[in-house]
Amino acid sequence: MSFLTIDGLSASYGRTPVLREVSLSIDRGAVVSVIGPSGSGKSTLLRVLVGLLRPEAGKVSLDGATVDYASRASLRAARDRFAIVFQQYNLFQNMTALRNVTIAPTIVKRRARPVVEAEARALLAKVGLAGKEDAYPDELSGGQQQRVAIARALALRPEILLLDEVTSALDPELVNEVLDTIRLLRDEGMTMIVVSHEMAFVREVASTVVFMVQGRVVEVGPPVQVIEAPRTDRLRSFTAKILRH
Repeated sequence: MSFLTIDGLSASYGRTPVLREVSLSIDRGAVVSVIGPSGSGKSTLLRVLVGLLRPEAGKVSLDGATVDYASRASLRAARDRFAIVFQQYNLFQNMTALRNVTIAPTIVKRRARPVVEAEARALLAKVGLAGKEDAYPDELSGGQQQRVAIARALALRPEILLLDEVTSALDPELVNEVLDTIRLLRDEGMTMIVVSHEMAFVREVASTVVFMVQGRVVEVGPPVQVIEAPRTDRLRSFTAKILRH
């Protein structure tokens, strides 16, 4: 049985469909990269999984248990297993890097602050920010802020990490700082769904690549097949344009 199963998932913004019967199966420890043109539903898929947009149809199952997005208790239980990192860092500007990482575990999860702080320091060190615990966001580069955001997500002890274009707001020279962190998490066995336009990175880290267009999954497969030997004209056109840049 797959760790995460998405079956016929559909969602809309108002009257505009944004996901159309999306189905995927994701094993524990897999890194699934979602690619596609703007407006294809990539980011919306992540938002639906964490309950920021309620699905209209379909089913999501975690470890065989169905997530009921209409139930607060079921959604809360699912959110305990997911963590999401957005394109924008969304750090609290009046808090240090350490406090940004510890605030949710101490206030939302009500865990003991000394224990959480020790874990947060270890997480900041893991993402290459040892010595930056007392720095405020405006004292950090964009790449460093995004790594704080990743450490903040990891502090929630998720089983699945959702990464939504986490390098797209960064200057090119800062991108590798964040990509190195994702490589580390992959090597540690973290299950991840990564929305990205960094095709070389997708080809390197993904175990599975999902190509979406207009809210639908068009192709799914290993990177060597999806990126280098696409089966559909739409994916061939997409990769030809992306790989030229």
